[in-house]
Amino acid sequence: MAVELDGESWRTLPVDAVVRAGLGVGRTLDRPLARTLNRELRRSGALAVATRALRTRDLSRERLRQRLERASVTAPVREEALGALERAGLVDDGRVAGARATALAARGYGDAAIRDDLERRQGLAPATVEVALGALEPEAERAARVVAKRGSSVRTARLLAGRGFSQESLEAALPDLIAN
Repeated sequence: MAVELDGESWRTLPVDAVVRAGLGVGRTLDRPLARTLNRELRRSGALAVATRALRTRDLSRERLRQRLERASVTAPVREEALGALERAGLVDDGRVAGARATALAARGYGDAAIRDDLERRQGLAPATVEVALGALEPEAERAARVVAKRGSSVRTARLLAGRGFSQESLEAALPDLIAN
């Protein structure tokens, strides 16, 4: 929205910030209104950064918080923007955890590797991670599928171990190679 000040073109501002600040035709831009407008501009900027980040993929609250922090969004504005996005359903850690866990499991990763990725890289809470892992096909069945595809060999055992499969899953999938 183009804003004029004393009949001269001043700035172009986001409509949402202008509306929330209560700026209108003929309204005097005094100090309190200027402060309100500035606060709404910061909030609008934070939401713009966040929605651009969410445009390409779903992010956890923590990853989005880090993105806003790198964009120099102050903590109060950052938390307000994250809260608004959560209320709108655009930020949902449970959804992120479920989708990421499913994608990693489909790529042949075990529970330990998935747990590490979700907690460390995605910044998700352990309780959220456990719910996502609980919704997956059992790890032993995923390991058996990898063995059926690649064959029962030491190389396959190393691959499964490296991808975070538990000892129990390895023993179940490769009983002839792994001694109890």
